[in-house]
Amino acid sequence: MSKYSLDYLDHLESEAIHIFREVAGQFERPALLFSGGKDSITLVQLALKAFRPGKFPFPLVHIDTGHNFPEALQYRDELAKRLGEKLIVRNVGDTIKTKNLTEPKGKFASRNALQTFTLLDTIEEFKFDACIGGARRDEEKARAKERIFSVRDEFGQWDPKLQRPELWNTYNGKISKGENVRVFPISNWTELDVWNYIRREKIELPSIYFSHERDVIDHEGQLVAVSEFIKLDETDKVLRKNVRYRTVGDMTCTAAVESRADNIDDIISEITATKTSERGETRIDDKVSEAAMEDRKKNGYF
Repeated sequence: MSKYSLDYLDHLESEAIHIFREVAGQFERPALLFSGGKDSITLVQLALKAFRPGKFPFPLVHIDTGHNFPEALQYRDELAKRLGEKLIVRNVGDTIKTKNLTEPKGKFASRNALQTFTLLDTIEEFKFDACIGGARRDEEKARAKERIFSVRDEFGQWDPKLQRPELWNTYNGKISKGENVRVFPISNWTELDVWNYIRREKIELPSIYFSHERDVIDHEGQLVAVSEFIKLDETDKVLRKNVRYRTVGDMTCTAAVESRADNIDDIISEITATKTSERGETRIDDKVSEAAMEDRKKNGYF
């Protein structure tokens, strides 16, 4: 009899599928937060394996800041249409108007922190009790602290000191009225794992993940795309560079990396050689303070 064995991607995939099915079994109104980025695209692929030929037991939900890359938005809409799954979009701009919020000002006026208001309103609107997302522990130290089932209180807040043990892949989704859970099926994956899985599964991605020419400015060593959302100074020099994106957030807070990698194999080679995490190299919003991400998560950020 031949010996059957799984490689490491099979193990990661199996764990993630188990988590998806635990969500479907434990919660009444889950949602999958989908941005058109590689991690949420990977989640959709895993959800297909967990639930097809049936429909997803949750909608796809995007909290749109209005500052997204158009390539990601186009991919988001096309994917939802192709799969025939429900897509819910709520806009931060609408929240700013209805709640009379003060929009950040400055050169890189990011709406990233304001997403929290829209997300919490959306959770309340649809009574979601679990929100699935593509955060990974290798991205950032605050995310490394978080459990796969991360309980948030009735105000959407996270307390890093009050987390549940998760022994032997046992996940406790019991919550009180008003609470909800954020679920991270690929929490144990790395950036390299995601790319190797994308290669194995032949998953299509938005074009901005691959090398392309783009007008950028050099801001403290980071290449930020020129767009209508960036206020250029007289001293800014617009450069035409071959770049790609390691992570896709808002155009106001996500930098590109200079690269000639126009295929997955070359991207994997670059990631293997780098010593900087994707958020560490490309996310301006995480550099506000040492605890920038943790502070946002405590206030309800995903």
